[in-house]
Amino acid sequence: MSPFTINPEDCLPIYQQLYRHIVREMSEGRLREGEKLPSKRALAAHLHVSQTTVENAYTMLVTEGYLIARTRSGYYAAHLEPLLQPIAKEEQTKVFIQAHFRTNAVDTTLFPYSAWARIQREVLHGSKELLNHGDVRGDSALREVLCKYLHEYRGAQCSPEQIVIGAGMEYLVGLICMLLGAQSVFGLEDPGYPKVRQIVHNHGRPAIPIPVRAQGMDLDALEHSGATVAYVTPSHQFPTGATMPIAARMRLLTWAHAQPERFIIEDDYDSEFRYLGKPIPSLQGLDAQGKVIYLGTFSRTLAPSIRIAYMILPEQLLQPYHEAFSLYASTVSRFEQQTLARFIADGHYTRHLNRVRSLYRRRKEYVVAALRASSIAQYLEILGENAGLHFLLRIHGLGNEAELMTRLRAAGIQVHSLREYTFDPKTYNEPPALVLGYAGLAEDEIDRSVDALGSAFNL
Repeated sequence: MSPFTINPEDCLPIYQQLYRHIVREMSEGRLREGEKLPSKRALAAHLHVSQTTVENAYTMLVTEGYLIARTRSGYYAAHLEPLLQPIAKEEQTKVFIQAHFRTNAVDTTLFPYSAWARIQREVLHGSKELLNHGDVRGDSALREVLCKYLHEYRGAQCSPEQIVIGAGMEYLVGLICMLLGAQSVFGLEDPGYPKVRQIVHNHGRPAIPIPVRAQGMDLDALEHSGATVAYVTPSHQFPTGATMPIAARMRLLTWAHAQPERFIIEDDYDSEFRYLGKPIPSLQGLDAQGKVIYLGTFSRTLAPSIRIAYMILPEQLLQPYHEAFSLYASTVSRFEQQTLARFIADGHYTRHLNRVRSLYRRRKEYVVAALRASSIAQYLEILGENAGLHFLLRIHGLGNEAELMTRLRAAGIQVHSLREYTFDPKTYNEPPALVLGYAGLAEDEIDRSVDALGSAFNL
């Protein structure tokens, strides 16, 4: 063992310095199995410290298995496996991000900072009672304004008692999985939102892929699937951008009404952004028999970090919900709930939506125009661009999808292919397609990002 020297500038106590030194000597092979260490008395005298200091270090080493203490013999180095050595990490090549088309990004510069901050200050200074626990479903003030808003803008039919507030869609989908029970079988859009698939899997519920066609979920396939729950994004299907027309919505409701155990989960995540024609009414608003669980979030319209989502439960699920979750606590801060409630009630949210909808529409039009004027325009087909914050870009005649994605990643372009959202990418045989999110692109980034796409294909 190499000599040990006390470091007076080290913040660790001397016994810990000695402990660390012996561990290092063993891990690096300088103190081998079976070698005897100096006695406590001898080492203390050598270091000019008390025997207690050495004894503390040796005791730690014996307790953790580094040393073996033998009565009337002394301390010996124990056997250590080679894996004690740190495992060398492979060097990872850092990819320079030249452009991105992320679907989960929004333009945070559009956030209504001044109005939000003013309301939040007023709530913080004048509502000490919000420091206590609130209703597990969420504060009544927020549920009441949400009920009014959703009826006015999405045609929803509900009472505040049917609304549950939660910290993000993931949390609420997890509650639904538990609420509907182990016997439920989920029919999920394919391609679809991978996070929902993961949540359903994590809760031990079987999931059946249901193909997505031009008008949304394939209802013929759903009827023959054996699913009891249909999870759909009808206003702007993610990721294909398809919109489910009214006839298909009515047929889906008929499917749900046919069996008592069947339900529809309507994920209306970006229904606020529709750029052509009037919004199609929500499924929940068309449902007369209480078979639709409606989900919404403020992550897309305000900011992803504002983890406030909500669901409308059918009346027949209210009693099971209270029985299962009455002892839970609300997962959203009451101060944030009250801030949002006032933000909506005072008209700020509607004005904010009108503003950002107009800005995102112009941004979408700019991206589409840039693509149609690009060097690869003749190879492109744009789908689903009239709603939401992303659209589908099919690519014809530039190679297979694997080749395209290799080129894009080598060029530092962050974008996902449609294949990545399918249940089984190996069986996917549609033409190559990219899912382009544009909300997080500043306008001065759009031309550069579109140029990067063309450059990636050497055109």
